[in-house]
Amino acid sequence: MSRSFGVALCVAFFLVLIGQRAAADDGVADSPAGLPARYLLTDANGRAVSNEDFPGRLQLISFGYTFCPDVCPTTLAEMAAVLGALGPDAERLQAIFISVDPERDTASMLRSYLSFFDPRIIGLSGSPALVRRAADHFGVRYEQVREPGAPADQYAVDHSVGMFLLSTDGRYLRRFAYATPAPEIAARIREIMSASPPRPGQQRQPAATSR
Repeated sequence: MSRSFGVALCVAFFLVLIGQRAAADDGVADSPAGLPARYLLTDANGRAVSNEDFPGRLQLISFGYTFCPDVCPTTLAEMAAVLGALGPDAERLQAIFISVDPERDTASMLRSYLSFFDPRIIGLSGSPALVRRAADHFGVRYEQVREPGAPADQYAVDHSVGMFLLSTDGRYLRRFAYATPAPEIAARIREIMSASPPRPGQQRQPAATSR
């Protein structure tokens, strides 16, 4: 079975369960206020990218890894659905996937993996120290889980779930719980966009790309 086909099966199966998973996360849609929510990582082209690099655009961020069997494909499918639901307003949102598995998630692997969901989603990674610092700034927990006797490169990564929303100036706004329906996320994002529409004559920033 090809990897892309396996990802597709995971997405289809877990989208069926999305309503059940959402119920388990009720009451945790917002992280505590005051998160620094900063990052300084690299994209698939080796370019340094930080939370301050998308002026005028909101940022929707998830943490995960390409070998993830279920949660990450589901989250990325939701992220792609949010972009679709926003229509032209998606230009005012940058979707970002931050890998918590920098040892295995190469730039080319991230590029190929994310293109399966939506080419507008950019992948970021970096040294283990930079990834850990970014995760800490979002309150994201992750750790490698390896079966006894397994080879060094065969492991899973247990990690926090959900999507984080940053403001147009790169500040933390809120967290969406895992499996929050895409229409609900898109509606909240539209509300925020409506409260601060682009100034007349302001040129929209082109979406960042790792392609």
